[in-house]
Amino acid sequence: MSIDVKYLGMTPYESTWNEMKIFTSKRNDSTRDEIWITEHEAIYTLGLNRKDFKRPLREDIPVLAVDRGGKITYHGRGQLIVYTLIDLKRYHLNIRSFVTLIEKSIINFLSHRDIKASAKIEAPGVYIGNKKIASLGLRIKNQASYHGLSMNIDMDLSPFEAIDPCGYKDLQMTQLKTFTDSLSIKSIGLEIAKDIKHQLLNLKS
Repeated sequence: MSIDVKYLGMTPYESTWNEMKIFTSKRNDSTRDEIWITEHEAIYTLGLNRKDFKRPLREDIPVLAVDRGGKITYHGRGQLIVYTLIDLKRYHLNIRSFVTLIEKSIINFLSHRDIKASAKIEAPGVYIGNKKIASLGLRIKNQASYHGLSMNIDMDLSPFEAIDPCGYKDLQMTQLKTFTDSLSIKSIGLEIAKDIKHQLLNLKS
């Protein structure tokens, strides 16, 4: 069984989240896995880890509590979103190994452009030096994942300054355009989705 990759363009965050929940609740053993590539308008999302939560210093951007792991982050135009609707048991993965697989796909993408990046076990995501370029947050239900990754491409990073990104005070964010000529959200998303798909299908072979 293959994995369907879908480019959705710009989508509203809340309705896309609801569609992920519906897809996951209705799936069965014969449901094909899907990877969705999208982009959202400005919004802060607050994950299930809400201990010591501080409201953003900005009031012009909405805050939405959601059901992914992690703390608060920001989404906006110029940021790639890749949602991974994957049956983990198909590939004999647990959540930690799946997070590592996603991180590897981002690191591979950057490496192909001679950008050295790394992951941190204690703080999921992908970093260039000590600055974060990509964040991860997943929800697992009946061994199936939804939500996924966000990667900063060519965006206004200032909304991150109004929060502690992913719960880390003074964490600095960076983006792809600092290091290379910007590519389209669609082309980057398709390349990263292809890598995730390739890694997953190799686990089945």
